[in-house]
Amino acid sequence: MADPSRDIADVPAVEIINTVSVHLLSAAAVKCGLSENGEAERDLAEARKLITALAGLITAAAPELGDHHARVLRDGLRSVQLAFREASPFPDAPGQGPGEKYTGAVS
Repeated sequence: MADPSRDIADVPAVEIINTVSVHLLSAAAVKCGLSENGEAERDLAEARKLITALAGLITAAAPELGDHHARVLRDGLRSVQLAFREASPFPDAPGQGPGEKYTGAVS
């Protein structure tokens, strides 16, 4: 029986970046309270870290990813940035929210 796992050397960089981005995006959404358990899983301090890491990754990798991949990731990032702003009892000033030093102000 063949080993179903792939050797990391065989995986294209774009696929690895997309996979990591989707994991960060999913975790940020959960920490913003966008899961079935909502409030119970909300942790905005953790969401801030995840969103900032995602913004940095997408911003740095976008030229290598190409418009097709980067656009989808940017849309997801913007969605969690807005969800964070809506979930925050004291929203950050424009341009000061998580990841906004990489993306610019999100409104």
